[in-house]
Amino acid sequence: MKNPAFRWAMLGAMAIAGAGVSHAAAANAEPAANSHVLRVCADPDYLPYSNRAGQGFENKVAELVAKAMGRKLEYTWASYRGHGGYSNFLAENLDARKCDVVMNLPYGDHEDGYTKPYYRSSYVFITRKDKHLHIRSMNSVSLKMVKIGFEEDTTPETAIKLLDLIGNAVPFHVASNPTASPRELLQAVQDGKVGVMITWEPAIGDFLKDYPDLQMARVPSEEYGPGLPTVNYTYGMSMGVRKHDTALKDALDKVIATHKTEIAATLAKYDVKLMANPRHVNFPNQ
Repeated sequence: MKNPAFRWAMLGAMAIAGAGVSHAAAANAEPAANSHVLRVCADPDYLPYSNRAGQGFENKVAELVAKAMGRKLEYTWASYRGHGGYSNFLAENLDARKCDVVMNLPYGDHEDGYTKPYYRSSYVFITRKDKHLHIRSMNSVSLKMVKIGFEEDTTPETAIKLLDLIGNAVPFHVASNPTASPRELLQAVQDGKVGVMITWEPAIGDFLKDYPDLQMARVPSEEYGPGLPTVNYTYGMSMGVRKHDTALKDALDKVIATHKTEIAATLAKYDVKLMANPRHVNFPNQ
């Protein structure tokens, strides 16, 4: 499974394999959650998503949700990008009952429970304005003429391989390096190391204002040609809970439904551009 937020799907999109800790074992780890506290697991140093100072957009959404539920917000800090990746993060924290919620689970995840999406976003092309590339499609002729940057193990990598563009592509590893920043993806385009970067928009939206020479265009869903699959680059992102914690899931869904305007305004401050509901649900393992 791929997580767009951290493998784009970053978050789309990071590969989530076997968890390594069974839900049955985790269920016996600790007593039931405190209904007066919203316990959230988050990365302590991964802006624009979250940090210990509460400066990320997931921090701000968590604060809004806790307030709406009348609960005190408490964090368990753990890196998304440690050994074993996001799957291990879920197993050692959410499933192990060190917290009750994560703020970034792709809608349709089969490993844990998930709320209705509280935002939808997409992959984007980042290019320099002065290069006049006008890349708007994975089938763009310009893609064959420039070096392509992409986050490893993401939806764009699959497409680059299908379209036989991998020979002129450069993988980046921000989503698996705890010391790296998504800014590096923008800097690579700014410095001319790649002609185009294909990345998850929420990962770089808040940083793009610091790069006035760069421009962004959305990657559309496309039919690649005879015998090749259609790929959807738009993902719905949910809050994750343990699979059988239906009471908390329902409570979170209620907040998402009744505070859409406030959530959207919070995300907008971080230039997380919201997409309309796609015609087909894009499950993260597709």
